[in-house]
Amino acid sequence: MEENSAKTNNSGQVKKIAGIDIYYELHQNPKADQTMVFLHGFLSSSFCFRKIIPKLNEYYTILSVDFPPFGKSGKAKAFTYSYDNIAKTILRLLDILSIPQAILIGHSMGGQICLYMAKLSPERFPKLILLASSGYLRRAKHFPILLSYMPGFYRFIKRQLIRSGGVEGNLRQVVYDPALIDEEMIQGYSEPFLDKDDVFQGLVKLLRDREDDLSSQELEKIHLPVLLIWGKHDKIVPLSTGKRLHRDLPSSKLVVIDDAGHLLPEEKPEMVCERILEFLKEA
Repeated sequence: MEENSAKTNNSGQVKKIAGIDIYYELHQNPKADQTMVFLHGFLSSSFCFRKIIPKLNEYYTILSVDFPPFGKSGKAKAFTYSYDNIAKTILRLLDILSIPQAILIGHSMGGQICLYMAKLSPERFPKLILLASSGYLRRAKHFPILLSYMPGFYRFIKRQLIRSGGVEGNLRQVVYDPALIDEEMIQGYSEPFLDKDDVFQGLVKLLRDREDDLSSQELEKIHLPVLLIWGKHDKIVPLSTGKRLHRDLPSSKLVVIDDAGHLLPEEKPEMVCERILEFLKEA
């Protein structure tokens, strides 16, 4: 397994694991005795946590990871973009960084990867926090997977993103109050897609490799304390999914935030931090 590291142009680092570059940002707190691991959602990156990391970093060391093929991580065609493999890759990153235990925090698709990690190594994660986590999605159907092998199929995915209004149009779908969308948000979420085709090629591979979300039977075996935080007006992963996860995860607690959609770390950062810290203080 090839592993090495190199400095990036900012405070982040890259390590090559299983043949792919994994970008991460490590925010140390010398006084903290626990680490939080953040995983973003679909079409996102560590950028989405920029409003909550500084607050939580006052109490914890923070590791934020761009999982492939998103953000500043690699888009290698040979990598297997299944939840299981991505989870194992991040677990390997924790080993390399000498992080034996951590609190897992995942938003949207990142929440599902956190659940896979909890399934694989429950002893490593004392608590799990899911922000509008994806759940109960099935693998892509056979026909779209077949279509994905057509030459240039990635261009179709790129056009679909443009037709949906581009990054700004997608942001309007994930927030409750569109007034929150500013130039910083648009630029931050656009950066990984500007004049780049490799991310869309990675999305094609993700379409082929992604397996089912964890089933109810598998979720019932995860006995970690879990905090579910949901926006009442989430159009992407509706509150009904949060309620179902609450039923299936034996030691879970569900908190619903009014006047919020899917992009909780952007929309209600202060409230999200408060709920997280309250949960972590509980025995």
